[in-house]
Amino acid sequence: VQLQAYGGGLVKTGDSLRLSCAGSGRSFSTYTISWFRQPPGKEREFVAAITWSTGSTYYADSVKGRFTISRDNTKNTVYLQMNSLESEDTGVYYCAAERYGSGSSVRGQSEYDYWGQGTQVTVSS
Repeated sequence: VQLQAYGGGLVKTGDSLRLSCAGSGRSFSTYTISWFRQPPGKEREFVAAITWSTGSTYYADSVKGRFTISRDNTKNTVYLQMNSLESEDTGVYYCAAERYGSGSSVRGQSEYDYWGQGTQVTVSS
């Protein structure tokens, strides 16, 4: 599957933004999709995931309650709704796919077979 992440931009603290991860291929529904981000000068980190089978969702503690991940398999797209954005949310956001991925492994970057190109999110105060 090929992934394309888009929707990033420059926003202010407290604003909202919705990222999209569009996938190609008819098997998109069999992939667990996750979002990772890489803040400036830091390592890439897990943000959120949604599983392929039950649609279970997982979040990093830093975004819980502010971000919501969802998917629309009819459109081969996963969304990341980001509310109450903070300067610490600044970074390049990547989506990643793991076929038949389970919830127990969503936080491990090495589990993912496919990655999108990344979209920049900048939150200014």
